[in-house]
Amino acid sequence: MRALKLLVGTCVFALAIWAQSDRGTITGTVADPAGAVVSGAAIEIRNIETGAVYQAGTSATGNYTLAQLPAGQYELSVAVPGFKKFVRKNITVEVAQTYRVDVMLEVGSNTESVTVSAAAPLLKTESGELSHTVDTNTMNNLPVMGIGAAAGSSGLRNPYAVVQLLPGATYSPDVDIRINGMPANTQAMRIDGQDATNGWYSVQSQTQGSVDAIQEFAVQTSNYAAELGQAGGGLFNITMRSGTNQLHGGAYEYFVNEALNAGTPFTNNGSGGLLRQRQRRNDWGFNLGGPVLIPKLYNGHDKAFFFFNFEHFGETLITNNVSGTVPTLAYRNGDFSQALTQRYLGMNDALGRPLNENTIYDPNSDFVVNGLTWRNPFPNNVIPPSQLDPVAMKIQNYIPLPTGSGAINNYLPTYANPKYTLVPSTKGDYQISAKSKLSGFWSLNRQNNPNRGPIPPPAQNSQPRQVNSNTIRLNFDETLSPTLLLHFGAGLVDTRINDHSERFNPATELGLTGTNSTLFPVLGAVVGATNSTLFEANGGGLNYTTGPGNQIHLTYRKPTANTSLTWVRNNHTFKFGGEMMVDGYQMFNETYSMGWFNYSPNETASRH
Repeated sequence: MRALKLLVGTCVFALAIWAQSDRGTITGTVADPAGAVVSGAAIEIRNIETGAVYQAGTSATGNYTLAQLPAGQYELSVAVPGFKKFVRKNITVEVAQTYRVDVMLEVGSNTESVTVSAAAPLLKTESGELSHTVDTNTMNNLPVMGIGAAAGSSGLRNPYAVVQLLPGATYSPDVDIRINGMPANTQAMRIDGQDATNGWYSVQSQTQGSVDAIQEFAVQTSNYAAELGQAGGGLFNITMRSGTNQLHGGAYEYFVNEALNAGTPFTNNGSGGLLRQRQRRNDWGFNLGGPVLIPKLYNGHDKAFFFFNFEHFGETLITNNVSGTVPTLAYRNGDFSQALTQRYLGMNDALGRPLNENTIYDPNSDFVVNGLTWRNPFPNNVIPPSQLDPVAMKIQNYIPLPTGSGAINNYLPTYANPKYTLVPSTKGDYQISAKSKLSGFWSLNRQNNPNRGPIPPPAQNSQPRQVNSNTIRLNFDETLSPTLLLHFGAGLVDTRINDHSERFNPATELGLTGTNSTLFPVLGAVVGATNSTLFEANGGGLNYTTGPGNQIHLTYRKPTANTSLTWVRNNHTFKFGGEMMVDGYQMFNETYSMGWFNYSPNETASRH
């Protein structure tokens, strides 16, 4: 009995919370030629593309509401005995918008009809929010394919680029979104009615869908309705595309190639042409949608629909113009005579010895004068082989040899850094009956970036990453009565970030003990060293951290569910509902080694 009371109490509490929705609503009043309201009038609205029918009826005061309508083109009809049938065509329903269509009936036979086919814009008199809606065709005609940092981590065409068309809005891919001066990254994101806001950090591209899989992208910037009022700096409401009664599809490719670019002036490629920096980028995909058809078994016209979309982005960056500094062969053997510049620093030590630039002092030569410890420099800045640390000697073997002469800027590597993103998605719609409708959606956003750098593995200081983000949605609508509509939705966003750095055992490979790291150590600076960080100098040592940053695997999951009940009662439309979401992440690493270490020659590494 207590459990039943608890369940009832929970349901009552849930109904006190406004629900969330990505659907549109049409409401209005039905009246006769004298202006008297008509109760019990049968209202029917049909989706032109899918044939899906939604039914309602007027209340005792002649009011009706058709809620939870997916974005699309509709035709409204009203049939009342003794009056001509009223038909209103070309009604465009957008995401999260409420439109008013009042009906004035004419006396006559119901075999006759009055048809209004003008596509005049509907006035939004039922709500006061400020919103902007962009459909798929508009997004396809916009330059939403960013280049470089403007593309975000996914690289492919970014639907969030439409934010740059809004007044008072700024957008930096995967960094911040700011609308109407509100704090950055306080927006809310909804995909097919369920919350998809990344509560971990502001990487929108990890959960973004393909532009060609989006039906509408609506942005509300202020005056949100109560059911959508949890947003701070903007509410992004995305509806994914559905199939229709007509089989339709498409294919595309957006590409970048240096052959299409202008050459660099005053250069020569050896063939009489100008040099062009290599640029290769491909963003291609295809989609197909329509009714579910199984020859001789099932015909899904006006009943069951599918839409499948696939997008693939590929890019290979070849870096060959960024130089760096690596130890010379002499430095690797302890000979730092080349580092001596013979430049006097303009001062002497207390013993009267001149201080010259880049002098290395021998820690084994300590002596005491008047209670103070002093050191002598290595003769000609050469460290004897017996004083070179064996761990440092092994580490330097993983550092490439110079490609040029000189002590600095002597390394000019050429390395390729390929990355790809693929986004398959599918959506299914099924009209169980005239009163029951079911819709489901799934999308995968997979990003793979090796993050290669000038130093090859395992000594590279960047982490190869793979991100897999699944978005799942399920929506169910039931017309309980002509004035009562029930909606239920559920969803899940599951994002997993995996680090695929090469395994490395510092103890067996380097002789570096005192750590639990399974990765190559990240090198730091040595106090008093010159161009090399690998040798004992001035009493310092090798300073390193476990890295690159530990091998981290992170899982971010957000299950959501919501429900709403729309009830038309006389002159009022009531909407009750509630929402549940769990926003959390789990992080674990496989090195069990955090913090930093100090290493000095012939001593055990100490952990802090």
